Amino acid sequence: MNNSTPAKDIIYIDIDDEITAIIDKLRDSKSKIVALVLPKRATTLQSAVNMKLLKRAADEDKKHLVLITSEAGLMPLATASGIYVAKNLQSKPEIPQATHTPADDIADDAEEAVMLDDEPLNKRASVGELAARGAQGRVVSPSYDTAAGAKKENEAVAFDNTTTGNEAKVGGLDAQKPLSKKDKSLKVPNFGNFRKWLIIGGAGLVVLIFALYMALSVLPRGSITIKTDSQAFDTNVQLTLDPNADTVDTTNNTLPAQVQKAQKSYTQQATATGEQNNGKKAGGTVVMSAGSCTGTIPADVAAGTGITSNGLTFITQSTAKFEADTTSQPGKCVFRTTKSIAVTAQSPGAKYNVAPTTFSVAGRSGVTAESDDSMSGGTDDIQKILQQSDIDSAKDKIATQDSSAIKQQLKNELTSNGMFAVEATFTATDPAISSSAQAGAAVDSATVTAKVTYTMAGTKQSDLERLVKEAVKDEIDQQKQSILDYGTDSANFSAPSTSTGGSIATTMQTTVVAGPDIDTDALAKQVVGKKSGDAEKIIKAYPGVVDVTIHYSPFWVTSMPHGADQITIVIEKPQKTTNVQ
Repeated sequence: MNNSTPAKDIIYIDIDDEITAIIDKLRDSKSKIVALVLPKRATTLQSAVNMKLLKRAADEDKKHLVLITSEAGLMPLATASGIYVAKNLQSKPEIPQATHTPADDIADDAEEAVMLDDEPLNKRASVGELAARGAQGRVVSPSYDTAAGAKKENEAVAFDNTTTGNEAKVGGLDAQKPLSKKDKSLKVPNFGNFRKWLIIGGAGLVVLIFALYMALSVLPRGSITIKTDSQAFDTNVQLTLDPNADTVDTTNNTLPAQVQKAQKSYTQQATATGEQNNGKKAGGTVVMSAGSCTGTIPADVAAGTGITSNGLTFITQSTAKFEADTTSQPGKCVFRTTKSIAVTAQSPGAKYNVAPTTFSVAGRSGVTAESDDSMSGGTDDIQKILQQSDIDSAKDKIATQDSSAIKQQLKNELTSNGMFAVEATFTATDPAISSSAQAGAAVDSATVTAKVTYTMAGTKQSDLERLVKEAVKDEIDQQKQSILDYGTDSANFSAPSTSTGGSIATTMQTTVVAGPDIDTDALAKQVVGKKSGDAEKIIKAYPGVVDVTIHYSPFWVTSMPHGADQITIVIEKPQKTTNVQ
C-alpha cells in the first residue's frame, strides 16, 4: 500500500483565522482525514453559517473532517452541520448528540465502521490511534481481537488516500450523504456572491436614479427667440463727465462723474554705453608762425587756444606773441613767436602721443604752429560712464509697458462703486523719471524709475440712459413702445478731452432699440412645463410679437423645463436702423 501521503492530517487553527483561511487549510491538506485542532474560544466557528461552509468544503473535497475541541458552545453547531468532534487527539470522534436526544437513541448506523478505500475504519479508535498506524498502513483499535477474529467493523483501516467505487464513511455515515432528510434539503448560500450582487445592484440603482434626475431635471433647456415689430435708432450723444457736478443736466448733457486714479512705479536698468578716459594728457611745445613780415605785427594768440592736427586738439597754456624774425630763414623775414608755447592735449589718452607735426590754430587762418618735438606723456585709463541717451532709452522702454492690467483694475473699482466705466477716458500722465546715477557718472549701469498716474472716469448707467432716452424721445411711440436696449454696453466713445477744471468731454455713439416691453423673467415663469404649441400661444398674446421660435435640448426634451432659470428668452433685435440727428 502507498504510504507517500498520510491518511490523516492534523491542522492547528489560530484564534484569529477567518473561515476562508480555515477552509484554505482544509483544502490544502492532501489527506483524506483532516483533524482541525481548535483554540479556546474559537469565535470563527461559533457561527452556524461558517460551520456549514466548512462542512460543505470538506464534502466537496471528499475529506473526513474532525474538530478537536471541548468547547460546549460548538457542539450544537457541529451536530446541526453533521461534523465529527473529538475532545483530543486520543478521543473517539463522533457527531455530538443533540441536547434533546438520549444517547441510546443514536442510530445503529452510527456504530458502523467508517469506510475508506473499501477498508473499515473502527469508529471507536481515537484520532491519535488513527494517526499512529504502523508500517503496514493499519491502525489497530484496543478493542480489536486478532485471536478471536473480530467482526469486520473492528478491523484496521488502510490509509492509502485512495477510494474505490464506494466513498469513505465516517462513523457509519456516508460522507457524501446528509445525516437526515432535513439535512438533505439544507443548502448554505454563498454570502460572498450575494453581498457582491447586492452592492452592484444598489450602486446601479443609485446611478439610475441620478441619471434620471439629471436627464429630467438638470439637463433640459429651453430656448425662445421672439421677433417683434421693434425699431433701432443710431444716435450720437455729446456729453460731459464732470466730477464736480451733483445732478444730471439734460440741457447741457452734463453728468456727475467719478474719476478713479492709480499710481504705479516702473523700474528699468540703464546700461552705460559711454566711455571716459581717466588717463594722463600728453603735452609738448610749439612755435607759431604768421607769414612774411608785411604790414603790422599779428595780434597775440591767447592762452587756451586750440591747435589741431589729424583730429587731435591741443590747448595752448600761455599767450603767443609775434615778432619779426630774420634768423630762422636766411634772407627772409617772417613773423614768429619769440619763444616756444607749451600745449596740453585736450583729452587724456595715449593717442595724443604724436610725432612732430604742423597744427592749425583755431580762429587764426594765417597762423600755423609747429611742434618742437614729439608730444608725449599721454596714457589710457578707460572707464564706463552713463550717458543721457542711456537714461532716455530706459525711459522709452518703460513707456511701452502693458497697462491693460491697471486699466482693468480701474474699471473694476468703478464698477464696484456702482459706476459705468467709460474706458475711453483711460489716460496716463507723463512719467516722472528719476535715476540712481546722473549722466556722466562713471558707473556700469543705473536704475531708472518712472512713476505714472493712471485715471479713468465713470458715471451712473441710469444717468447715461437718461440722456439717451432724451435724445430719441421724438423718434418712438411712447404709448406703444419702450426702450428695450439703450446700447450702452456696446457704445463707442470718442477720444475725450479734459478741461482745466477736470471735466471730460466726449461723444457717445450707440444703437437704441425700441419696441414692445416684454418682461422675460415673468414670461419664463409663464411657460414652464408647457408644450411648444401652448408656449407659443402665450408668447404671441403679447402686443408687438411677430414670430416665435422654440428649441429644446437635449434631444429627448419635448416640453419646456420645469425651472424658469433653465429657459433662455432672446428678443431679436431689428435688422434695419434709423439715424437720429
